[in-house]
Amino acid sequence: MPEPGRYEFTTEWTIPAPPERVWAELMDPERWPHWWPGVVRVEPVRAGGPGGVGAIRRYIFRSRLPYRLSFTMETTRVEPHQLIEGRAAGELEGHGCWRLYPAGTGTRVLYDWHVAVTKPWMKRLDPLARKVFAWNHDVVMEWGRRGLIRRIAERA
Repeated sequence: MPEPGRYEFTTEWTIPAPPERVWAELMDPERWPHWWPGVVRVEPVRAGGPGGVGAIRRYIFRSRLPYRLSFTMETTRVEPHQLIEGRAAGELEGHGCWRLYPAGTGTRVLYDWHVAVTKPWMKRLDPLARKVFAWNHDVVMEWGRRGLIRRIAERA
């Protein structure tokens, strides 16, 4: 059994667009609220260096359940058109990694998210609500997949 309040998710998307187009959208998180319904706001905190490494942004996500999560994400590694890694702090703490792979005429996107919740009520409910929290994560990620597909189609 995982430690209470710790989660590991891997999400896989297939996006019908080349990696360069998917990359452009993922590397512009301040615009995510325009196409990803789960993202309420993304605020720049600190600009990054070349390629975006060192950038810090504050994210506010909403979900199907009646709560929001706020956390900062510092970009720790970037490999253009292939990988974006970051470290989360705040109501979620841990790390995430986007990976992009060419897949025929489209892109296979993998997102690994290894985090711990810091809200006391979420930690307390974890043993009972773990499956619901995981379902909720999947819903928010599906909103992102659908939104990204729409966004890329609109910009084509």
